[in-house]
This record gives sequence, C-alpha cells and structure tokens, in this order.
Amino acid sequence: MTQATPRSRRVLAAAALLPAVLLAACGGARPGGAAPDAGCCGQAVLANGLRIAERYHVGAIGSRRFTHADYWAAIAPSLASADLRTDAVGRSMLGRELRTVTFGTGPVRVLLWSQMHGDESTASMALADIFRFLAEGTGDPLRTRLHDGLTVVFLPMLNPDGAELFQRENAAGIDVNRDARRLATPEARALKSVHEGFHPDFGFNLHDQGARTRVGAAGLQSGIALLAPAYDDARSWNASRARARLVAATLAELFGHAIAGRVAKYDDTFNHRAFGDLMEQWGTSTVLIESGALPGDGDKQRLRALNVAAILGALDAIATGSYRKADPAAYERLPYNTSGASDLLVSGGSLVLPGQPPLRADVAINYEDAVARTGARIRDVGDLADAVALDTLDAAGIFIHPDSSALTRRNGGTWLRIGARAVLDLRRGPDSASALVRRIGP
Repeated sequence: MTQATPRSRRVLAAAALLPAVLLAACGGARPGGAAPDAGCCGQAVLANGLRIAERYHVGAIGSRRFTHADYWAAIAPSLASADLRTDAVGRSMLGRELRTVTFGTGPVRVLLWSQMHGDESTASMALADIFRFLAEGTGDPLRTRLHDGLTVVFLPMLNPDGAELFQRENAAGIDVNRDARRLATPEARALKSVHEGFHPDFGFNLHDQGARTRVGAAGLQSGIALLAPAYDDARSWNASRARARLVAATLAELFGHAIAGRVAKYDDTFNHRAFGDLMEQWGTSTVLIESGALPGDGDKQRLRALNVAAILGALDAIATGSYRKADPAAYERLPYNTSGASDLLVSGGSLVLPGQPPLRADVAINYEDAVARTGARIRDVGDLADAVALDTLDAAGIFIHPDSSALTRRNGGTWLRIGARAVLDLRRGPDSASALVRRIGP
C-alpha cells in the first residue's frame, strides 16, 4: 500500500475519529452489507470514503500538474485488474490516446468524465484513487454493491493536450466543453461517441472552478459547487433533471459534512454548447461537480480525497437506489457561486511612495496561482472598503511601503502600477527604516 504523506495524514486523520460510532448511530450494520443512507448517515458514508481515499491513494500523483503519460503510468497497476477494462475511444488533436475504464456488471449505467479542461485535474486524481480501490478492494461491501448494481464507464483526462501545458483549452485553443453542439474537436467527438454507444442513465461532469469563487455574495471561498444542469432555456424540470437533483442533493449532504459553508450551487443558465446541459437533453441525469479551493490545500489533495469519498458515496446511492430518499432542498438551498473577489485585501493602511507624503489607501492583491497562492500582484488601490476578498489583513495605523521591485521608475518619477508584483513591507511608520510588521510577497 502506498504510504500516506504527512499532509494526507493530517487531512484524513479526522476520518479515523469517525468509525463504528457513526454506523451505530445510523442503526448499526445493514443486512447483506447494504449501504448506510447518505441522508441520515452522511458522516459515516463520508468517513468510510475518506478511509478509502487514504488507503488507496496513488502516491505517484502528488501534484495537481501532471501529463497524460504521467497519469496513465500511475494508474497502470490498477488497470491490470481483471475487473477493470480499458478501451481506446479516440485520440486528441496531437495524437494522445483517449481511453475509457469500465467497471461493474450491474443494470444501471453511469458515465464519468474528467479534465475536459486541461488545467482542472482534481477529479482525475480522485479517479486514480477510485481505480485502485476498485482493483484492490475485493471483498469490500461498497465495491461489491457498485460492481453488482452498476456498470460504470470512466473517461479520465479528456483533454490531454491541454493538460500537457496545464491550460484550459485543447491544442487548437478550443474549450472542449463549448463544443458539444458543433463537435469540431476530436475530444468532443470521442465523448459524444462514448455517450451514444453506452446510453448512460447517470452522468458526472467533473471540473475545477476558480479559486476566487465564493459561496453567496460574501461567503467563504467555495470548495465545491454542484449543479443539476438545465436541459432547456426555461430551466424546466423533467424526470431526468429531477433525478440529477436528487443525486446532487446526496452530494451536497456528503460534502457539507466535511466543508460546511463552503458548498455552493453553480449557475443553471442553459448553455447550448455545453456537454452537461446537452447530456440532460439527451436523457442522462447529469451532475456537475466543480472543485474550487480550500485554505492550505495548494495541490488540492484534500479536495481530491473529498472527491473520492463523495463520488463513491453518490455511486453507492445510485446502485442501491437510496438517492431517491434525498431531500431536494439540500441542493436547492445551496447559495449560488459568486465571483469577483480578490485574494487578499490590505485594508486601512497608508501607502508610502518615494518623494510623496503618505496617503490613505487599501491594496487588493491577486495571486497568479490562486490555488497555491503564489505570484502576488497588485489588483487595485484606493478606497476599497466595499470590496470583497477571500482574506483581509487589517493594516489600520500601519504604513505600506512597496519594495523597489514593485515600482516603475522613469524620467524622474515613480509609479506603483496595477499588475505590478505585490512586494510590500508593512511598517510602523512612514520612514523606510521604521519597524517591520510584516512583508507581503517573496
């Protein structure tokens, strides 16, 4: 078994504190290894899923940036299992092979696809761990339920050319998730072909969203956003979408136990070019899972583990039919995602520029990598009392001294420019030799 890293041990340690006590609270062992209900026993389902994520963690992938070759090499040991079938279903624009992985012999068909945006890799990491569980977890009641109740087709890393550069679009600069109508790209055609050949009852559209997205107008940073996509402009509710909402409600309960206040609902405006929306139109009850960001989770390893636990919990609910007991309100009451926040707001300080008297100014900062919080740059300066930021640093009574590397000097003048590197010394006074309180930046 791959050894858990210190980080993963910290992330998953809480699961070890939620053993049989939770199952007992849910009514004890279930006949025939039946699943605990995710609605009333979501903590137990989550705890079990986190233990699986820890035990079957694929250590060869420890960073959110990896290539197509890295990924398939990492999961190759799992794919050697006789219970997992791999099929080539196409090639990317640059010739990288697109493959599906199939598990189970049950009557309910489920399709999951990940990383159709090349820089959205959280779910691909989670699927690697799920493959290992499905390959090695023989005898586990959850694995048995999934095998007997479902036939699951996974299409991981749909956009391997984008993953190569860690960019959203494919090699032609096309967003594959905006090509469901025209099908100009080979990646989109491969996904559509898999759907047409498999006719899934349920679909999971697995993405990452911006790290600056908030829960509601001024809530916490959004760790997860969920959506049961609309299938028409009127956002109507037919039977297929209603089923998707129940699965989304199941996921909302599971994620909510782990990251309360950090689960949101994605905008459900119908998009005529997007796969999730058209999957609903094609009769597949589809759920979107968007992994955002969590504090201190720069490589999304905590979100990876939560994806493992929640996806397995949702698949189990589909296999057993327990998703039908979910409360739609668990999904409907989620606040919508809201964008537009800065990463950091330095509030209430006085800005000091060479040769100028101090002036009252707040400073908003964004990071080039908003997940890892590296590459700080100045986004806005001035009266930002009404601005929203993920983090706020109270600099009242403090003087903000930009480092020379953050300034532009030309023709005898000095500028602090929007977009400049945010290297700031927070000092007790206007003099550059006054006591340093804190440095922002490298």
